[in-house]
Amino acid sequence: MSLTLPLIALGGAVGSVLRYLMVSAIGAPWGVAAVNVLGSFVIGALFILLDARAGWQLFLMTGALGGFTTFSAFSLDTLKLVEQGHTLQAASYVLISVALSLIAVALGVALARSLT
Repeated sequence: MSLTLPLIALGGAVGSVLRYLMVSAIGAPWGVAAVNVLGSFVIGALFILLDARAGWQLFLMTGALGGFTTFSAFSLDTLKLVEQGHTLQAASYVLISVALSLIAVALGVALARSLT
């Protein structure tokens, strides 16, 4: 049996609980900002330190940090594009991701409000 899904699930549970505790301790929205910044820092360090250790990458990067904040993956993907010399693509990725996410959340709110 593959341990891939259990490692990701366990890590996700740990990350989600840590996010909840941190946001509860600091309060929103600054707790969320702190989670995003901390998660981005940690995923950057783990990307280098874990190298090809698949089990730890699955548990910590995909699972724990995925549960803690997906913003860390977004930040790492952007940095990779910049380091590969794809600066315009990185900037487009950031602008499009943020803009479309804001539009999507506004549409979700509008739809939910119209149904209630």
